[in-house]
Amino acid sequence: EVQLVESGGGLVQPGGSLRLSCVASGFGFPVYGMMWVRQVPGSEFECIATITARGGYARYADSVKDRATISKDNAKNTLDLELNSLRTEDTAMYYCAKGTDNSNLCKWSHRGQGTQVTVSS
Repeated sequence: EVQLVESGGGLVQPGGSLRLSCVASGFGFPVYGMMWVRQVPGSEFECIATITARGGYARYADSVKDRATISKDNAKNTLDLELNSLRTEDTAMYYCAKGTDNSNLCKWSHRGQGTQVTVSS
């Protein structure tokens, strides 16, 4: 059974930083691309960062470009997202998601339960 467990969310002030983590199990983590997606209630999912299976190539949405870094540790089965210079519009539920192949395309088959990020003063 695929399991993705996120952590690291919380309340952050504008301009601050946070690091989200995801622990994966139940599938061959090293052979799948992974991604972080977020959702504001009532809105579509937004794929903000994706990474290839080996972690060599990442892609970012324009909304977080130059502020986000996604990383994948295939030895530990973990996926991280560092997000800097946080803005109120970054407030959302953040999900770790498993890709459908080894690429960094934004197509997922499973996602975790999510971790809430709230950016507010």
